[in-house]
Amino acid sequence: MADTLYLSLWYPNLRLEALPDKLIAVLGAFAAHGGEAKVYSATVWPVSWNEAPVFERVYGRMVGEQMDGGRLLAAPMPGQLPGAEPRLAVVEATELLHEDYAHEFQIGWNLWELEIGPGGLAQDGNSETDAHDDNQKKDAQGEKILGRWARGPRLVRVTGYGPLFDEGTYEQDGHIRIDFGSDAPFLEEDVDLSEVGARHVEENVRQLVELTAGVEKASGATARLLWSELGESLAQRLAARLGMGN
Repeated sequence: MADTLYLSLWYPNLRLEALPDKLIAVLGAFAAHGGEAKVYSATVWPVSWNEAPVFERVYGRMVGEQMDGGRLLAAPMPGQLPGAEPRLAVVEATELLHEDYAHEFQIGWNLWELEIGPGGLAQDGNSETDAHDDNQKKDAQGEKILGRWARGPRLVRVTGYGPLFDEGTYEQDGHIRIDFGSDAPFLEEDVDLSEVGARHVEENVRQLVELTAGVEKASGATARLLWSELGESLAQRLAARLGMGN
């Protein structure tokens, strides 16, 4: 069963004025670990998630975006800005820096994922496709269908919390939280993994581990937690899954 995956980061005695620099460091680390160099959008939320944003800016986005899992499939539209440097996006968004605000940024991160299209094959697009590896995946009725692996960007959300936002949610979620979306690319639990498929899953996992260590080091975090919405141990599920794929 797919779950939502998060990484929470904490910093000792963090002053609100230091939060922008931490966000810049976290966003800047993505390019070195399979991610994009530029930010696609920024949003500022006041008080809680139930309120309307007080700031929204789209610097450049991908077409063909799928809402389920935040998957991005195609290239930027002609004439659109290709995104903003992390420092620029953070500086603009944190002009509204208050203790009860949350600052959310969206950035692309490239992973291998199993694509299903007409006839059970991956849809054509600008992602890197492994055309030599068919994998079997079960549909809603439990019937096996074919898919192929493709590497492309998905949408990741990086959020920095003011200390009073949503009644101090930072204590549980971290001063900065990264929302990776579905954990399916790291497990693919409903797929009969071939040797190539298992290698792609292992590559995704390795990239996740490297990014986690990278953002911790770059931003000077003193505590981090990789966790899922359902509270299940990702490490144990990974070990079991990759053991099955070998």
